[in-house]
Amino acid sequence: MSDGADWLTDSQQEIWRDWLIGSAKMNEFLDADLRPYGLRLGEYAILVNLSEAPDCEMRMAELAWTVHQSRSRLTHAVTRMESNGLLKRTTASTDRRGVIARITQHGLDVLAAAAPSHVAAVRKVFVDAVDPEDFQAVGRAMKVVLSVTD
Repeated sequence: MSDGADWLTDSQQEIWRDWLIGSAKMNEFLDADLRPYGLRLGEYAILVNLSEAPDCEMRMAELAWTVHQSRSRLTHAVTRMESNGLLKRTTASTDRRGVIARITQHGLDVLAAAAPSHVAAVRKVFVDAVDPEDFQAVGRAMKVVLSVTD
């Protein structure tokens, strides 16, 4: 094609498509692994980040950025999770406009129950499935991707 676009080579196109399909299938696998615990992969990420935060709480805006979800999507997920007793929302005491999400004891219990299975699934589908040298290369590649997309 002579339209001036810098098209991918056949090899680059194959790797790119494998990345897209592989990422989607990996996420589907991990999501299915969490279903017995009543969680979705995005909800698991919310619980993990809250459990690691000071006082197990975060402002919703910060949480949205941390788990890479839009504020709207996060609000829907948090509403579901709150109705399941996994977390609570409160108004920020400092500015009254901000909203704080805090993991509950039930949320910590569900996370503790799900974590071993989730880690085993991550190992099965990615960490142990990929040659250690390739695994390190993926890590280096993702750091570069993150540096050009932030």
